[in-house]
Formats: sequence, structure tokens, C-alpha cells
Amino acid sequence: MRDPITFSIVIPTHNRADRLRRCLDSLTGLDYPKDQFEVVVVDDGSAPSMHDVVKPFHDRLNLTLVQQSQSGPAAARNRGVSHASNRYIAFTDDDCELDQNWLNHFADGFRERPDAVLGGYTINALKDNSPAAASQLLIDHIYQYFNREPNDARFFTSNNLAISREGFLGSGGFDTQFPLAAGEDREICDRWRYQGLKLIYIPSATILHSHEMTLKKFFKQHFNYGQGAFQFHHLRNVRDSGRHRVEPLSFYFDMFRLAFDKKQNALKMASLLFVSQFANAAGYFYAKFLRKPSEV
Repeated sequence: MRDPITFSIVIPTHNRADRLRRCLDSLTGLDYPKDQFEVVVVDDGSAPSMHDVVKPFHDRLNLTLVQQSQSGPAAARNRGVSHASNRYIAFTDDDCELDQNWLNHFADGFRERPDAVLGGYTINALKDNSPAAASQLLIDHIYQYFNREPNDARFFTSNNLAISREGFLGSGGFDTQFPLAAGEDREICDRWRYQGLKLIYIPSATILHSHEMTLKKFFKQHFNYGQGAFQFHHLRNVRDSGRHRVEPLSFYFDMFRLAFDKKQNALKMASLLFVSQFANAAGYFYAKFLRKPSEV
């Protein structure tokens, strides 16, 4: 018999009780042996705490709740791994619901490449929310661009990736200089590749993402991404001795072309993509001229 592939699912959460409840409910439906995965929820300073949210799930999941003062998602994920006991770590977020075969697809990947980092595909669950749909369109474009070679991928979002616990700890974990949910996943993927780890894209490992946004929240999110991008480039320049690489103009042309290829609400999607890039640039230059890298 093959040795079982055991997982610790790490979920950072902050003040999203309803979303966390739905996430945990989806975990109870995973088609995976219950004795081969655990769930570690890290409550990052929620008020009130998530204790009452997770309590009903203790009889249905092998679940640990870790509480800390608010320190940001990067620190919360690291804290979760420190409480994990299984060989592989699978990361997701509290606003995600997991396909029942999510862990099976990751397990198959690790049987082939136990030393790799695996990333799955995220689906927007809020089709009628235009900012959420635009964010999904942007992620789709980024994945098409960076992961065109699935066995030599370059970027995964932190809500759908898996790595061995040993590999994660050996790499230094998420960089806690990223206090916001903005850029820490980009940095760790780049660092993993720099350290020689292979990133493999497994699009069959799917999750549903429910991040409802207004236009104001959409702008703020991408403004934060811009700040994270500045921090990312600062750290990469240190690592690569000052090499600052930017994407070619074709990257941006193809992004807007994708909006029109979708046809439905094409002009609205293209306009929101423009807003995202303007906000991203504003956040980047705000960080560059008004903040030190470690303050981003």
C-alpha cells in the first residue's frame, strides 16, 4: 500500500464569521479520508473571536483554533503551520469553498512530485458582482501568463496552494513584512523558485471564491496590491542584486483583450481593469515615495 498523503489545511481569518462558517462547511464535504487531514484556523484578532463559529465543527472535523492579536494574513499562515502536524500544508482563505476532490488532486500531484509546490484554480462565485468578476478576469489573465507551462509555473494565489511542511519551513515561510493581503503570495512564489523549488499548476484543484466588493473596496484592494508590488520588487532587487524586471506592454494589451473576448459586459470589465491598474500604480508610487519598504 502507498503511504497516505496527509494534509494540514491552514485558514487565516479576520472578522468574517459567515464566510468562515461556509468555508468550514465545505471542508466537511471533502472526499478524502477524515483521518488524513486536519484543519488549523488562525483567528487573526477577530472581534468577537471565532470560537463560537468553529465550535459546531469540532465533531465533524479534526479542527484546531489558534488565536492571535491582529498581525496580518502572512503572519497568520505562518502561525498556522507552526501548529500543523501533517506532512503537507494546504492553504486556503475564509471566503473560499472547496471542491470535494480538492485534496485528492493535490495528493495525486504530491505522489508524482513530493518536493514541488502545487497550485490550483480559483473560480469566482459572485458572477453578478462586477468588481469581483473583474478581479477574477485579472487573475485568469495572470495565471494564463505566468503558468502557461503547468510544470514550470511561476505564480499561485495564497488561497489555493499546497507544499510540504518541511519545504515551507525550510523556505522561511511567508514574509511578514507584508501586513496586508497584497503581494505576500507573489513574493513567496518568486522566492521558492529562486530557492530551486518547482511550482506545478493543477487546474483541477478548484475552489470557489466569494469576495464581494463595491467599487470603493475594489479600488482599495488594488491600491494595496500596488503597495505590495513595491515591497515585492524591493525584496526581489535585494535577492537578485538590483535587477528590476517589469512585464512587457503585451501583458497589459492581452489583459484588456481578454475583457473583450469575454463579450458579456466587455466595456464594464475593461473599465474596471483600467481602474485596477490605475489603483495599482497609485499604490506603488505611494509606497515608493511616502513609505519605507518595511512599512508597506
